Amino acid sequence: MKLVLASRNQKKLRELQEILSELGVEVLSEADAGVDVDVEETGTTFEENAFLKAHAVMEASGLPAVADDSGLCVDALNGAPGIYSARYGGPGLDDVGRYQLLLENMRGQLDRRCRFVSAICCCFPDGRRVEARGECPGTLAYAPKGEDGFGYDPIFFVPEQKKTFAELSAEEKNAISHRGRALALFRRKLEEA
Repeated sequence: MKLVLASRNQKKLRELQEILSELGVEVLSEADAGVDVDVEETGTTFEENAFLKAHAVMEASGLPAVADDSGLCVDALNGAPGIYSARYGGPGLDDVGRYQLLLENMRGQLDRRCRFVSAICCCFPDGRRVEARGECPGTLAYAPKGEDGFGYDPIFFVPEQKKTFAELSAEEKNAISHRGRALALFRRKLEEA
């Protein structure tokens, strides 16, 4: 089976390819499928945004499309940055700028509890839809640590591992991450679909 990933994020593409290849699923990039879709994320939940992206790419490509909408939810900030994680601080910031802004906004805050959330949606041309959600609890580090991963990974500390996501190997991260958990559930649902 071929699925088109509704994202231009190459790291997310590699992560999905690694996890879904075990099922014999080939995950294509939008470029591989010959589509270039810019979807405005107008949803108010991770699930709504994942559906918007998957549905738009499925319509443009004619192939089943899978999208992930994910983000970091910080308890002390009432769940922010949440669905705005990729746009936190505005368009002028890169990943490092976003997590530095988040650390600045958390200065002096003792409650560091947070969680990564991932909502996955796959839309099929026949109208079927497969959805899954995964979460990974953790705490916000006081400073970035580690070289791997992307986004907020260098400041997302997993107490059980005593490491940030950016310090974990791809295998370690996929086993416990929000996306890994969502994809494990998604994989089970996909087999039943």
